[in-house]
Amino acid sequence: MEIVTSINDVEQIIQNRDMVLIYFSGKNCGVCSVLKPKVNELTNEYPNIKKIEVEVENSLHLSAQYNLFTVPAVLLFIEGKEAIRELRHISMLDLETKISRYYKLFY
Repeated sequence: MEIVTSINDVEQIIQNRDMVLIYFSGKNCGVCSVLKPKVNELTNEYPNIKKIEVEVENSLHLSAQYNLFTVPAVLLFIEGKEAIRELRHISMLDLETKISRYYKLFY
């Protein structure tokens, strides 16, 4: 996952790609470190999804921009609009179901 730290970069990626998954994490977040490889593995099945990561300690302005007050968080944008928002205790099965449904509709 590409790490992004600026609002402009995130917005540009969202506008230039059909599907973008943003993974918000924290350096001292145990759940984040366990979940990140699972999210990577899941999204590898969907090659048309651009994956980026935001480390909240380095990018508090990005967390505020997307009204996130907890990590981990997964946001999926489709054609520039937020379609999925999963926070803290994320079920990989539910996330996979949601991503798969949108992906099949779009591609």
